Amino acid sequence: MRFFRRWRTRILLFFAVVGPGFITANVDNDANGIVTYSQAGAQFGYQLLWTMIPVTLALIVVQEICARMGAVTGKGLSDLIREEFGFRITFFMMLVILFINFGNILGEFAGIAGSLELFGLSKYYTVPVCAVIVWLIIVKGQYKGVEKIFLVASFIYITYVFAGVLAKPDWIKAAVGTVKLPGKELFRHDYLFMTITVIGTTIAPWMQFYLQSSVVEKGVTKRQYKTSQLDVVAGCIFTDIVAWFIIVACAATLFVHGFHNINDAKDAAEALQHLAEDYAYILFAIGLFNASLFAASILPLSTAYTVCEGLGFESGVGKRFSEAPVFYWLYTLLIAAGAGLILMPRLPLIKIQLYSQALNGVAIAPVLIFMLLLVNKKDLMGEYVNSRLYNIVAWGLTAVMVVLSVPFVWDTVRQLLHHQ
Repeated sequence: MRFFRRWRTRILLFFAVVGPGFITANVDNDANGIVTYSQAGAQFGYQLLWTMIPVTLALIVVQEICARMGAVTGKGLSDLIREEFGFRITFFMMLVILFINFGNILGEFAGIAGSLELFGLSKYYTVPVCAVIVWLIIVKGQYKGVEKIFLVASFIYITYVFAGVLAKPDWIKAAVGTVKLPGKELFRHDYLFMTITVIGTTIAPWMQFYLQSSVVEKGVTKRQYKTSQLDVVAGCIFTDIVAWFIIVACAATLFVHGFHNINDAKDAAEALQHLAEDYAYILFAIGLFNASLFAASILPLSTAYTVCEGLGFESGVGKRFSEAPVFYWLYTLLIAAGAGLILMPRLPLIKIQLYSQALNGVAIAPVLIFMLLLVNKKDLMGEYVNSRLYNIVAWGLTAVMVVLSVPFVWDTVRQLLHHQ
């Protein structure tokens, strides 16, 4: 009896704390992420599935560090960077994050437009309506209510698992691709670009800022920290299972039939209509709309949190507009600009989406360095500083991202100069 009572208490405590980790990880499978995973499957088949295992382990470590820092210090990541490293370096980082995140926000509204166009609805009606819905959810909602909406949206991602199964992939090739490491192809620009892009869309800089801010606003403390770890781990595993199935679905359909390039996630869904069962197409389209609307709420919110905390302004969904005007005005402007630009013709969306994800991959290294310097400060974290194992994994990930980024940036600059 005591055993069941103890487990009931743990389950209730888990559901009291669950939210920030699960939500943050799942927003990672946004419209930009879906484009990236779809393109990875279409261009390279099952060859990039190997990234999912190391990326999942790295994501768990990185997200756990942020959740722990939020619970122990009661402060957001950009807030801590400003306090520990000064205003100047924080201001520069905020500008970079703002630039990268805006590219991501454009991708979310492109996803909204594309997913609803699959059902015959014009973007000139759907994008403004959805922008207003997204704005109202945050500005007029309270934290607990907003979090419940986001949690429901997180579980709708399971549609991609069903879409992947309905695509009838070669399960043996998929299994081999998941454990087989790359060879010389890793040094080809296109393969290296997509590898960094997959990593960048899975471990994006904005996620670390949003997760820590959410943990703080939810009121998670050191006492609840262990249960919060479950939230983080469950979210990371679930989101990368979804990502694996998106790659598999496109490898089994687009790659196999010679469709190696897509212009947006809508292309992937339309191709599924002709190359797989109709239900796969419908599930992919529903998943795309859910992911896009979900992330169109979170990414501007994450950006507003990051910038306002870094520059010392009041922030938080629990505050009224009059209490945090800069926070809410920045959120409003990001949504208005993102939705407005999507209505413009001839916008090179696929380039914006893929390069914003690649920039995520390049930018994550400096963010990780700041995180690791902070989490290892004894006067800041006390007994909750990183263990040796966590430092090995996190510093290893940072080193890998730097090593991959240098040849990628050099090769990209060289190609841009060559085309001029």
